[in-house]
Amino acid sequence: MQNDQQFPDLFNVGLSEAIVSVWAKHDRSTDEWLPLWRHLADAGTVASRLWDRWLPAQVKQVIAEPLPGGLEDGRRLAVWLAATHDIGKATPAFACQVESLADAMRSAGLDMSLHSRMPDRKLAPHGLAGQVLLRDWLVERYGWKRSATYQFTVIAGGHHGVPPTHESIRDLDSHSHLVRTPACAALWQQVQWEILDRCAEACGVVGRLPDWAAVKLSQPAQVLLTGLVIVADWIASDADLFPYSPEAWGRSESERAERAWHALGLPSPWRACEFTGEAEQLIFSRFRLPDGARVRPVQERAVEVARSMSAPGLMMIEAPMGEGKTEAALAVAEVFAARSGAGGLFVGLPTMATSSAMFPRMLQWLERVPGEQAETLVRSVQLAHSKAALNEHYARMARSGVRPLLAVDVDGRADDYRPQEDRAVSSAAMVAHHWLRGRKKGMLASFVVGTIDQLLFMGLKSRHLALRHLALAGKVVIIDEAHAYDTYMNSYLDRVLSWLGAYRVPVIVLSATLPAGRRRELAEAYAGTTEPITDFTRIEAAEGYPLLTAVEPGRPHAPETVDASGRRADVHVERLDDDLMVLGDRLAEELADGGCALVVRNTVDRVLDTAAFLRGRFGAENVTVAHARFVDLDRAAKDADLLDRFGPPEPGKDRRPSGPHIVVASQVAEQSLDIDFDLLVSDLCPIDLLLQRMGRTHRHRRGEGQSDRPPRLRTARCLVTGVDWTTVPVEPVSGSVSVYRRHALLRSAAVLEPYLSGAADTDHVVRLPEDISALVQQAYGAGEVGPSQWQEALQQARRQQDLHHADQHKRALDFQIAAEGRPGRPLLGWLEAGVGDADDTRKGRAQVRDSRESLEVLVVQRRPDGALVTLPHLTRGRGGLELSVDSPPDRKLAQIVAGCGLRLPFAFTFPKVLDQAIEELEKDYISAWQTKESHWLAGELILVLDENCRRRLAGFDLRYTPADGLEVTRAQ
Repeated sequence: MQNDQQFPDLFNVGLSEAIVSVWAKHDRSTDEWLPLWRHLADAGTVASRLWDRWLPAQVKQVIAEPLPGGLEDGRRLAVWLAATHDIGKATPAFACQVESLADAMRSAGLDMSLHSRMPDRKLAPHGLAGQVLLRDWLVERYGWKRSATYQFTVIAGGHHGVPPTHESIRDLDSHSHLVRTPACAALWQQVQWEILDRCAEACGVVGRLPDWAAVKLSQPAQVLLTGLVIVADWIASDADLFPYSPEAWGRSESERAERAWHALGLPSPWRACEFTGEAEQLIFSRFRLPDGARVRPVQERAVEVARSMSAPGLMMIEAPMGEGKTEAALAVAEVFAARSGAGGLFVGLPTMATSSAMFPRMLQWLERVPGEQAETLVRSVQLAHSKAALNEHYARMARSGVRPLLAVDVDGRADDYRPQEDRAVSSAAMVAHHWLRGRKKGMLASFVVGTIDQLLFMGLKSRHLALRHLALAGKVVIIDEAHAYDTYMNSYLDRVLSWLGAYRVPVIVLSATLPAGRRRELAEAYAGTTEPITDFTRIEAAEGYPLLTAVEPGRPHAPETVDASGRRADVHVERLDDDLMVLGDRLAEELADGGCALVVRNTVDRVLDTAAFLRGRFGAENVTVAHARFVDLDRAAKDADLLDRFGPPEPGKDRRPSGPHIVVASQVAEQSLDIDFDLLVSDLCPIDLLLQRMGRTHRHRRGEGQSDRPPRLRTARCLVTGVDWTTVPVEPVSGSVSVYRRHALLRSAAVLEPYLSGAADTDHVVRLPEDISALVQQAYGAGEVGPSQWQEALQQARRQQDLHHADQHKRALDFQIAAEGRPGRPLLGWLEAGVGDADDTRKGRAQVRDSRESLEVLVVQRRPDGALVTLPHLTRGRGGLELSVDSPPDRKLAQIVAGCGLRLPFAFTFPKVLDQAIEELEKDYISAWQTKESHWLAGELILVLDENCRRRLAGFDLRYTPADGLEVTRAQ
């Protein structure tokens, strides 16, 4: 293993004047600069520390696998690639950019044209130039075949985020003057070759390069090496950590790097310890279970299956709502991590709300998970979505994170590194590390909760994609609510799973239940096969529920049925006409003795219409509205209120309204909120989602035999509406068809028909969990369902659905990365024709979800006197605060405004309306807010409401109230 102390002897001694003159970094404000040799040494020493102290074992194994020297070769290769990544800066095309530094190089004999006389220099970006130089050096010095070099040199070519293409390499080869000035080409080559020679010697690869010439480096290894070099380069390019001042150059590479490393304070990866006790003991030790609680069979068996697998792989857990799938997944993740060498965990959920709700649950679990040297271990955590900074749990951790120190402030002793203390955080060992924040770096934290988009971006051609692959390749991945994604998103998910399988990343998929065909597709994607193998066919044919399906690398297990926990509910279902008068009469009857009802509508407009009518019938104080069209602060407050009033019962605390109360909600009630009602009324929706909604009635036990509920509501009931029940077949309302499409709704109605009609074997009762799997498999299967009179309409709807799915799949491929190529095939052109920088932005989310680009605004109010203020109704002293338009608001005010983000509804996604809305909103542009100091507000569109919280925008009248959120009507 190479020692960092070798660098000084090779780089800081005996350098020629020409090499010393070659520059890599320049600070225009101070005119200080950094020589190339110094930056390459910095990057190499950082890479060595990243390998030794930060990179998970799971990642190292993928890199090292194709190398004859194993992990030792892997380390050498990673350090060497980092130490040579910027060799392309030793070229005229790069060096001419700063005239004073170019003059110094000319004085040392490295002549070059003026910047203005090199109009074609764009053909030689320094990453591409470095790849070409490394290629030629390997051919000339070590006799490599040119074709064999690309799998290694593409890392230098792609270290700025996008690997070169074959065409770009050919273009540069035909413009050799950009790499070496013809009049002094020999000296240029001498300097380039000497730097590369010294790097090879310093990194200990001189004796290894002949053996590596025959290596077939896998594409996953190439991606991970690229990501590692990017991280090393970014750290080594931080002038606070690696100062440009000449006095700082004189330190040895090891001393300079050690000071920077301690100043950075990058947490080490998680090293999970193997738990040797019984599965039941593991569950009890990791989760705060209530007194008298028992471990659920699916939790216990999931851990046992994970332990029995020959190697960690894919596990799919299908179990009813409230069965403890999340706890099972976290326990399995710990088992997988201990065996695979994973250094962290990623949990992906459908929405920002579900992600934010999961974040504190992960922290609570993490507090109880030991690791090597647990008393000193610092674990980096991240909430990964665009509104993460508004989450109180995450914001508190961000404020208490590791102090950013300057390298010059640290004397290199290990005991000088300290995280800030914060008693509000339950464990000082968990930090939202300052360096691991932002769109590009956030996923590199060890423990991440985020929206599923963060995982799907792994399949999207976008700049710096290698960083996301590096981040996820070192983790265990949990995918929650796997049934919630459409064909478009599933196309991305399948591609991502194929890469996760190639990296041997353990993956845990959670769902109330999966269509059998989808279960098989997930297994095949992870295993990297599309062949109709018998084992995978068996996965699709599996029956029983709850169900565990495991896939080891290259070999699926037979799915295993697990005993249910005994938690069950009989939900009586019946039709209800889609008429507000009928709904009001029925609710009045059912709630005559009190009780709480949940009415779920499929569109916000139906939510608001229904709530307005019911308020007239029951009083405004007895009707609550919940949907996604509230500003973020109001949405969070509303979720908290619903949980407080309708959440699980607690001894001595029950804030459920005593009189009749009705919550009218959109799909936000399906997921993330552990809420419990006496009665459910739901619009018809796809059957798996309807079953999720049913899980919100009688979710918890309230008294013996539900005796704490009103007498007529002690039987769980679901009234299905949003349908014209008189037609053949039934006709869902148009809003529901727009959201879910007709085929899924008709199949749902068809499988419900025996229950709604009270067939002898159903008696109007959906039995949970017994009926869940059968209903889902029927609804999503290819078999005939429903009355014979429905079949023609169902077949027509299926044809339309098939065309829609084919179109979704085709469009999803537009910006999707290819599957893993054969070993030795370089990543040239890997991200060609990509979307650029598109991570967690509206543009990025639109690429991995089949949705129009939505318009998000920050909402403020203008008083009659013309002053801008925060929305007046905001609580906790945040409402009605004046906002200056002449200077950026202070941090607190800016955060309040940022917390009033709101996504405008579907009507604003049509191009003509969208353009008009943007044009009108830009009239409220506030130049004073467009500064780095005002990063919360810079670049955001501001929706200014009048004193009555109204506004006309792009032909629509907007009105905002804290009770109903945003109401939108077409202007008269």
